[in-house]
Amino acid sequence: MSGAIRQVMITGRVQGVGYRAWVEYEASRRDLEGWVRNRRDGSVEALFAGAEGVVSAMIESCRRGPSSARVEAVREEAATSDALKLRRAGERFSVLPTI
Repeated sequence: MSGAIRQVMITGRVQGVGYRAWVEYEASRRDLEGWVRNRRDGSVEALFAGAEGVVSAMIESCRRGPSSARVEAVREEAATSDALKLRRAGERFSVLPTI
């Protein structure tokens, strides 16, 4: 896998509004690899891997999210390919259980 791998934390009103399903749809549409999950603190965490420009555009889209979400902040950091191992076997992009 070449390109960028970024881990993001999204805060605000991002749970109970279809945010994970929206991320899964958008990431798959953009042919990104990775995962998304809710966190018990009310945030959403995601990992995106793919071409640098596509990953950056996905992160920018996360700043808006689906229409019912109210995103307060998106924090991003570089990640390694080891983080991709959290995906379910055979999936390019997974929705993971809440942690």
